[in-house]
Amino acid sequence: MADSPTREVTLLLHAWEHGDEEALKRLTVLVYEELHRLAKRFMARESRNHTLQTTALINETYVRLVDLKNVSWQNRAHFFAICARMMRRILTDFARASHSQKRGGEAEHITFDEALFISPNLPTYLVALDEALNKLAEKDARKSQVVELRFFGGLTVEETAEILKISNETVHRDWSFAKGWLLREIVHEHGQEHRDGA
Repeated sequence: MADSPTREVTLLLHAWEHGDEEALKRLTVLVYEELHRLAKRFMARESRNHTLQTTALINETYVRLVDLKNVSWQNRAHFFAICARMMRRILTDFARASHSQKRGGEAEHITFDEALFISPNLPTYLVALDEALNKLAEKDARKSQVVELRFFGGLTVEETAEILKISNETVHRDWSFAKGWLLREIVHEHGQEHRDGA
């Protein structure tokens, strides 16, 4: 049965939700490789001398999962979306603690899609993106969730649509709008007057 691992993840999530503490341990073993890939994807955006390692990021995510209460787990995609959100928070908190930098003059031009992949000032951009995403969430929570699920969680359009209970077309529209809005917000917050190719 092709979807049996996905079904097993869902069953374990529901068991954990209903108080089975062992379910989380079994779930972690089952999804460890995918969690490792997700963490590695996050860490690939960090500088080479980053003191937080992939395994430590997974461990911290696990600790936060253990403390998580009152989540109505939907499925495997929902689980990875929550893990992605936790990893985003862990790295953003780490960036804030490690790099309390002034805003403004040192900012360089960078596109939204490049921001977390090639910036030598990644901690600055990670914090800026997190702040911009929080502002977007205040204006339009769904669009913020689309970014979180797609960009941070690595979910497909279809998986994102399934979790948010919206159409694929709406995910595409929200994703397109959110990228432009976040880029403008980050550029504004970094004091840049214009963008190349705008």
